[in-house]
Amino acid sequence: MKIKALTANEAMAEAMRQINPDVVAAYPITPATEIVQHFASFVADGLVTTEFVPVESEHSAMSACIGAAAAGARVMTSTASQGLALMHEVLYIAAALRLPIVICEINRALSAPINIHCDHSDTFGARDSGWIQIYSEDSQEAYDSVIQAVKIAEEAFLPVMVTADGFILSHAMQRIEVLEDEEVKEFLGEPKTPYTVLDTDNPITVGPLDLQDYFFEHKRQEAEAMRLAPPIIEKVGKEFGERFGRYYGLVDPYRLEDAEVAVVVMGSTAGTAKEVVDKLREEGKPAGLLRMRVLRPLPLKEIVENLRDKKVIGVMDRAEGMSGFGGPLYTEIRSGLYDVPSHPPLYNYIYGLGGRDIKPEEIEEIFKELFDAAAGKEIPLVNYKGVRE
Repeated sequence: MKIKALTANEAMAEAMRQINPDVVAAYPITPATEIVQHFASFVADGLVTTEFVPVESEHSAMSACIGAAAAGARVMTSTASQGLALMHEVLYIAAALRLPIVICEINRALSAPINIHCDHSDTFGARDSGWIQIYSEDSQEAYDSVIQAVKIAEEAFLPVMVTADGFILSHAMQRIEVLEDEEVKEFLGEPKTPYTVLDTDNPITVGPLDLQDYFFEHKRQEAEAMRLAPPIIEKVGKEFGERFGRYYGLVDPYRLEDAEVAVVVMGSTAGTAKEVVDKLREEGKPAGLLRMRVLRPLPLKEIVENLRDKKVIGVMDRAEGMSGFGGPLYTEIRSGLYDVPSHPPLYNYIYGLGGRDIKPEEIEEIFKELFDAAAGKEIPLVNYKGVRE
């Protein structure tokens, strides 16, 4: 193991170098540009044997990835925001064809107005595209999760996107424990693909016209693959932990066992929120936190197990639900707890859009309001934290 000072972009690029995928097709976009920029230098310096395909758009990048993966290659790419949105049409095809492609995705707000900083509107826009989604709390987790994502994808035969918050992680230096190249190679093993269109002795049809006769059945199979993915994600996380000492699951509960009030959060904000929980605990307040590491497939069992006995829950959303009832994470958690007897009341806090900082003091305010609600005070179900009036 080596200790390096790396940004999330550099850490994800380093993971890609160690994975040494057969094909990388990509188009640059802020704040993810550096991932492919660094990887391109690895290609130029002969540090990987990857076929690097510089394309004219993100739509073309994912299309090239699909072609390469269908041919049996281990395939990766990277993007953010509008780039992921431009891929949107092809994301569904990659998932439906059960291709184990991995995206290093840097969370960035969707335009308009034009904004290059972090929120989660880009990946929430793709949450029902059939891709497994993993959200990183810090750059170490981003590095570790990219390596795990390859194995998860190749065991579930589903594509995976690993996300890290734009600029907050992508451009911030952090101490990273980097594995040895051989350790990564041994952990991943040889590429596993569901099929290859190059097997001329066993020809298959890929992506045919599929009308009323079989479309429903094929979509049901894809949904079943996603339903069966959680044990695979947990198994790979456990194996990674047993080998390298860092364990990962579907969710990350923090001081929840005896907590009366809890917040649910994703991404880098969890680190700040954990500091607030520690401070409140020192003051004798039973606060806790549930970090959603995996959004798709939604870890419903773990959500219920960790939150069912709480008095009040606050869900922090770094995305706006527009015409929905609150933010998108809030509606998912609220729906998941609906059938729990005497389910706890849930309140939504939309924050940090366009990269606006969320300060510890503001998270403390959220907890204060939640404790007030637990004591019987009425507060709005949907709230905006940190926005000017």
